[in-house]
Amino acid sequence: MDYVDLAFVLMGSVALLSVAFTFLAIRTRDLMNAVIFSSVQSIAYALIYFLLMAPDIVLVYIAVSVGIYPLILILLIKKVGRLEVTG
Repeated sequence: MDYVDLAFVLMGSVALLSVAFTFLAIRTRDLMNAVIFSSVQSIAYALIYFLLMAPDIVLVYIAVSVGIYPLILILLIKKVGRLEVTG
């Protein structure tokens, strides 16, 4: 198995992991956990971008998707409450 095959196997595994965390982010009623799951999913996407040899996109994507976006969501969750209310 050469480097390219290993990179594709790793990208596939990380893509499946990101789908699992996306599902968890959608299903949870705790908004803070949803932000954490979404951040983990974003880290998985950043790893895929890194494996695709796009380091400039990785640097911007991590700053926005793991830093700024969750910070804004956490500030909003503080305003509206942590648990999702249905009905």
